[in-house]
Amino acid sequence: MTSSKDQQSAIPPQSRSSWGSFIKSIASFNGDLSSMTAPPFILSSTSLVEYSAYWAEHPALFVAPAKEPDPERRALLVLKWFLSTLHQQYCTRSEKLGSEKKPLNPFLGELFIGKWPEDGETGETTLISEQVSHHPPATAYAIQNEKHGVELQGYNAQKASFSSTIYIKQIGHALLSITPPSADKNDPAQKETYLITLPSLHIEGLIYGSPFVELEKTTRIVSTSGYTAKIDYSGKGWLSGKKNTFSAILYKESEGEKKPLYTADGQWSDTFVIKNTRTKETETYMAKHTKTTPLMLAPLDEQDLYESRRAWRDVAAAIERGDMDAVSVAKSKIENAQRQLRKTEKEKGEEWERRFFKRINEGEDEVFMKLAKSQGYLTALESDKSGGVWRFQPERAVGAKPPYHKVGGEGLGLSQ
Repeated sequence: MTSSKDQQSAIPPQSRSSWGSFIKSIASFNGDLSSMTAPPFILSSTSLVEYSAYWAEHPALFVAPAKEPDPERRALLVLKWFLSTLHQQYCTRSEKLGSEKKPLNPFLGELFIGKWPEDGETGETTLISEQVSHHPPATAYAIQNEKHGVELQGYNAQKASFSSTIYIKQIGHALLSITPPSADKNDPAQKETYLITLPSLHIEGLIYGSPFVELEKTTRIVSTSGYTAKIDYSGKGWLSGKKNTFSAILYKESEGEKKPLYTADGQWSDTFVIKNTRTKETETYMAKHTKTTPLMLAPLDEQDLYESRRAWRDVAAAIERGDMDAVSVAKSKIENAQRQLRKTEKEKGEEWERRFFKRINEGEDEVFMKLAKSQGYLTALESDKSGGVWRFQPERAVGAKPPYHKVGGEGLGLSQ
């Protein structure tokens, strides 16, 4: 168990005063918490648009359901893959950096494009992530593996509030489509679709300057094949329990939650056990020690002007060397260019054209509507807080194949 003295040491001595002032300012702040200026040692040099990559850092697990002929086993493999992503999405940054950092706020149109290369039977997996809304902020993404007919697309926005700690409600959802082994990859009607809802979270360790993420409440994965997974999150309390704990069940919709086919329990950040309730067979997954596959990006100078690493490189470099004056200058350059673009668009009565995604009316996606209604999800959609419901347009991605690609961008407000 970490003592309060050990945790306190996470704050550099010269920064303890500014950290205390920051915590006090959060408590009295009424606006969007993401717009606040954090102390330098808590700033990240990574943009939030890059977080989409955490969905597929285990490409073999991502495509595994498409190799399984049995629909029940496919649903189980989807649950296993999803649980494996939680460590990547909510834990890796604090493990690498010592604590959770405040990411860069993406600008409208910001891109993050890459691929996980061909690896034996896995095939190539590609990622396109785009900031589709700035007010309110929302990131959309599409992750595809053409060899196995697997695609994940979705969007994510966040609503942050403070009440003794920072609470973050994630708004949006993901849709995973899978082509079963016997299906025709060219026939959309033969695909299975899984609607994945996003967990709420809060930040622990703020008082000690060692922030980390704790998930809470419940999410579900509901499929067109008739199987549903329910995941309940909990964390370490004042008196008992372990951090990052969860319990999950997989059941057939027609039989209900009281007859689970599989259960999963443990810590999503460390180790959990999946159990077949009928045979009592178990499988242990060690999230903390499962090797990830690095995402391959284009060389910086070959990236589009709107790609995240190229656009933010001066800001990131200044953060890394602790030069906050340079951070401010570099950030202002990007932000002022974006303000000018928005002003010009308003004067012309135009709206920024998204590169790879479009806003739809929720009723346009019939499969989504069916799955969402079955779980009562539509009542929590809150599309006004994500700038709309966003869907990937694959025809727009032709010619934007990573790692060597050109997607345009000249004259869009960013300097070379």
